[in-house]
Amino acid sequence: MKKPIALKNISENTVFRKGDVFVLFGELFGRGYATGLLDQARKAGMQIVGITVGRRDENNALRPLTSDELSEAEARLGGTIINIPLMAGFDLDAPAGGPTPTDLLAGLTLESWEREKLDWDYIEKCQAVATERFTGALSQVMAVLDGMIPAGRNVFFAHTMAGGIPKAKVFLVVANKIYKGTGARHMSSQALIDSDMGKLILRNFDEVSANTFQHLLDFSAAIRERVETSGGQVRYTAYGYHGTGILIGGEYRWQTYTNYTQGYAKMRLEGIAEDAWAKGVKATVYNCPEIRTNSSDVFTGIELPLIPLLLALKKENGGKWADEQWQACEALLADGFTLDDVIAKISSLQASDVMVPFYDFSAWPMPNSQTQADLTIGTSNEITAMHRDSKVMISDLLSALVVEATGQLIFGASSEPHAPVQWLNHDVVARRLNASHEGVSAKAGAASSQMETAA
Repeated sequence: MKKPIALKNISENTVFRKGDVFVLFGELFGRGYATGLLDQARKAGMQIVGITVGRRDENNALRPLTSDELSEAEARLGGTIINIPLMAGFDLDAPAGGPTPTDLLAGLTLESWEREKLDWDYIEKCQAVATERFTGALSQVMAVLDGMIPAGRNVFFAHTMAGGIPKAKVFLVVANKIYKGTGARHMSSQALIDSDMGKLILRNFDEVSANTFQHLLDFSAAIRERVETSGGQVRYTAYGYHGTGILIGGEYRWQTYTNYTQGYAKMRLEGIAEDAWAKGVKATVYNCPEIRTNSSDVFTGIELPLIPLLLALKKENGGKWADEQWQACEALLADGFTLDDVIAKISSLQASDVMVPFYDFSAWPMPNSQTQADLTIGTSNEITAMHRDSKVMISDLLSALVVEATGQLIFGASSEPHAPVQWLNHDVVARRLNASHEGVSAKAGAASSQMETAA
């Protein structure tokens, strides 16, 4: 992409109705964007179908969920899970009797990892084993799914697979220095990317976050053809991250978290959607704003762009409900601190000469730098310290709002998607939230006023 293509208009669902099928292509764990989209599918009365990545046993063998695990997962999803393991990535796969890529990384040390070389011919064999395993299981999943979709139903495939970090101690230490380290503990993200360990991890990110979307498109082709031939419609969505437009100096401006190592895989994901779109398949990657999730919490400072959403809520004709969000956020701060203090820190970071070079969309994802990491991580730590409770943060409240809004925006836009890749910037997120809540807030206020009058 040469420039971000923003979603500007708020659309409502005109396609999906009760009895249509919503397929969550990725297991639902904890916090994440998918919960907002699921909420919309449930409200539309759709049949919810999910998959599982399965679990590894003590011998590293992949297995389905146990009956208890399946019941728990289906309760969390609110639908039926096809219990055939679809674990993506090749970090734990290998030819029979051979070491896995994770095993190979286990031999690296903090002193040796940057110069150690990996056997790429062998790693390609591991990747081939994983691809055969995944696509074989996916073929079975699609056969089961096909039987769950009655004639005349529309189908919504929501791809949510992402990640691919190998559980190797040396990488976890390195990652901690790259994403959380300041001063003498800082480490260059470029050093990781240039190493064989980094190249292996980037390849696994591609496999999990991007290539699975291609497999989904390919292996659901028969379902897509059957549904569309009978007059139904099929949509595909995927979650991207490629920076976000937020308020900087009173104007919406693209910015990003640095260094977002998975960014290379997210661009590959965009390319897959563009290729599918060119072939007439309505597949769209929605690049969503930064939020805090179980996986994103590793990136200290990724939550900072969330806070200007409060400014966007007011700028986009926010009223009573928007004011209530400001009050709720301010209530989370320790005595002696205000939201103005927090926003002033964010504004200072945004205007810093250190950060200006990173507002270059064409250079994304840029490597981190010592000064940038010190400023970003330092500001994050300072704002965390301004809270009453470090486990109850402004970023948690705002993350939930972004999840709600993106679910509504993606579900609505999917009736008539306009491009294979779109950005959900803070302006449209704020307008969606205000439109959803201001009317409710006004009605509640009117009801309260009537009760007072009656009393």
